[in-house]
Amino acid sequence: MSEWYNSQKTPIVDFRKLLQGSIDKANPRRKKLTREETTKLAKLEAIADKLRRGGNMQNRQLQTWLSEDEYAQIEAKWDVQK
Repeated sequence: MSEWYNSQKTPIVDFRKLLQGSIDKANPRRKKLTREETTKLAKLEAIADKLRRGGNMQNRQLQTWLSEDEYAQIEAKWDVQK
């Protein structure tokens, strides 16, 4: 039971680090986010906040804003929690 509780307290994915990491790989000299990336980051942080608070999130919204790998990670963690 405590394992499940601890997993609920930890964030699923640190979206800011993930997005910044992919940007750094694509262009190591660039340090600022573009307008589109800033919008995406804001949406992802809102989704993460809602999930941390225990809110419901529709799968289609997650699939829209997450990459296939990120969505697969969430799906795998969901299966483990079942």
